Amino acid sequence: MNQPRTAPRICLTLPTNRACSATLPAIHEEAAYAARRFAADVRLLVLDSSGHPTRAEHARVVAGLPAVPGVSVHHLGEEPQRDFLRRVVRATGLPDPDRLLRLMLPAAVSYGACTNRAFLLAAALGCRSVHRRDSDSTYQLHAGRPVFPVHHELPWLGRPAGEAAAGVTRTDLDATLADRPVSLAGASFIGELSVDIGEIRRLDEGVHHDVVSLWAPPGWPEERKRELVEESFTGAGTTPFTGDHSALTLVDPMRVDMCNIAFDREVYERIPLPPATDTIGSDYFLLHLVHDARLPGILHNRHIENFHTPERRSDTGFPAYQRRFVKFLLSMLYFHHVYDRMAAEGDRLLDGTLRVRPEAVTALLRESTGLDRAENVWRLDRVDTAYRKLGGRYAAFADRLAAERDRLLDEAESDIADFAHLVEAWPALVRAARTTALGPGDGPA
Repeated sequence: MNQPRTAPRICLTLPTNRACSATLPAIHEEAAYAARRFAADVRLLVLDSSGHPTRAEHARVVAGLPAVPGVSVHHLGEEPQRDFLRRVVRATGLPDPDRLLRLMLPAAVSYGACTNRAFLLAAALGCRSVHRRDSDSTYQLHAGRPVFPVHHELPWLGRPAGEAAAGVTRTDLDATLADRPVSLAGASFIGELSVDIGEIRRLDEGVHHDVVSLWAPPGWPEERKRELVEESFTGAGTTPFTGDHSALTLVDPMRVDMCNIAFDREVYERIPLPPATDTIGSDYFLLHLVHDARLPGILHNRHIENFHTPERRSDTGFPAYQRRFVKFLLSMLYFHHVYDRMAAEGDRLLDGTLRVRPEAVTALLRESTGLDRAENVWRLDRVDTAYRKLGGRYAAFADRLAAERDRLLDEAESDIADFAHLVEAWPALVRAARTTALGPGDGPA
């Protein structure tokens, strides 16, 4: 594989809100691999939203990591993150700074917001790309060695697709796109389902189909819905890695996972992720945007191994996780509308320098907030019926869901409005982050 022409500074990031002491040395090994193989300047960024005892244990593990040339480790709890964000927001001079701060660091779980913080911190660190991993996953082993995704991510991000063609196994890209930059590189996962609903399938395959098919637009034919259900949340299956394969292509969002993704800065410094709270899948928007704007990517097979942590199935974790799943289903009313229109816009999503136009995305988001909610009322009715069939704690959750139907419908719509607001503010936030120190002693890169 050809080496990059200049040693890049990259951000390898791990957002977490759970204990992951075994993951920290593993991701540090990937950082060391990137520094050693590609002469990269790697900023390993751990964004830690876990409770104090867990965070303290993480700090102990981080302090014990060996020094590696080319690797710098930044372990930030929520208070240092909040301090950084306050200074960034203040520097923008934008109105309603408290709202922006809430969207960047909400009190509830937000998959998009935690990655948005990584994007701004990467800008502060002067990084050219962000490479994201998750704390509930691990690396595969092949011939006794970890299979690191950065092997395919780092060499080509930001470079013209025509140059990357020599370094991949297969090219599946229109020749007219050869001058466009490689904007993402990614793979998927093997192992457990990415969404923890395997118990539903074990209890009743019919109910599983009814629930998962709510991801699709109601107008889809049944055969297409069945295909979606069969494919949903399965990643790359269970077959382990045996050798490298990579394709230069327009990456299908269904073929990659956010635990195994890297973006060029020209993507994430233009558009953030939806900051929706308590909503799984809210961090996948950029995958659709890159695909629909016809920006090239690299799809490889260094899949990460996924597993589920037990808190999702506990008495408190179960209803919280199921609520996130339901909110994901409700978000599809708006995102299907936006995705369809982004696909129709195609090249018009880009400006003359082949960069995404934020104003084009904002217009589509705002347009979607006026959609009739009847489709989401129907979704809630279907979930209620399905969960009551399962009985037990699913029926109990259906009771809770019934009590907050109006709130859920309101949240699904307001999440999109919040996203549009953040997209409008994003260029100013990125500019401010570039000149903001992470904390005491950390000058802007």
